[in-house]
Amino acid sequence: MSSKVPPIILNNGVEMPQLGFGVWQVPDDEAQTAVAQALEAGYRSIDTAAIYGNEKGTGRAIAASGVPREELFVTTKLWNTDQGYDSTLRAFDTSLAKLGLEYVDLYLIHWPMPAKERYVDTYKAFEKLHADGRIRAIGVSNFLPEHLERLTAETSVIPAVNQIELHPHLQQHAAREYHAEQGIATEAWSPLGSGKGILEIPAIVAIAQKHGRTPAQVVLRWHLQIGNVVIPKSVTPSRIKENIDVFDFSLDTEDLAAISALNEDRRTGPDPAEFNAE
Repeated sequence: MSSKVPPIILNNGVEMPQLGFGVWQVPDDEAQTAVAQALEAGYRSIDTAAIYGNEKGTGRAIAASGVPREELFVTTKLWNTDQGYDSTLRAFDTSLAKLGLEYVDLYLIHWPMPAKERYVDTYKAFEKLHADGRIRAIGVSNFLPEHLERLTAETSVIPAVNQIELHPHLQQHAAREYHAEQGIATEAWSPLGSGKGILEIPAIVAIAQKHGRTPAQVVLRWHLQIGNVVIPKSVTPSRIKENIDVFDFSLDTEDLAAISALNEDRRTGPDPAEFNAE
């Protein structure tokens, strides 16, 4: 099945599908099945990470899919314990071997870990891997504007992407505005929030009923319309299909305003300013 997901153009000219498939918390032995189902449903962007422990299963699904490599966009992330120049180069080799790929499309520093003072050296290793043609685009995850400012001051490649927690209860206005000024794409992790809370908000349910859609489809459509890249995760085949079926309807101004009003600046994950766990 071909993909119906439109691309965004990253700041280095690389095209990235605006909607992809995340495999956070999917065990390695289940990742192969889930990714295979996602590829069958039309997803072409797959987001994994070293710490997820499922790069092998993800790679097996990609290899077995029959989808040409150039049609896929594969993201993985460097875990905190591997930050530092030389250790980053070794960790990248490990991830690439597990995925069974010759290159990845996007490589992200998973967390800034500001107290450890290693993310600049780490990113310089990313720049080398990028220059060597082993990564098509480099970026970061969970970086605050202050971390990005230091990174851009001390390195030469502006990150293509910053993947951050972003959903109707945490809309990240300041971060999104800063990213837009710098030409950095905003990618949302946990786009539907945590648990069922956001999907049961009366305003979301009402918009879903109005459009004949599910609450999850409404929230994903909201992300797309405000310009976010989004990576919903599911291991349920019906939901995998449902989450990509969001390109044949639009939210109107009233809908967007109703969702905008839901912001509470409420995180479900760690605060990047304080998270330094290895």
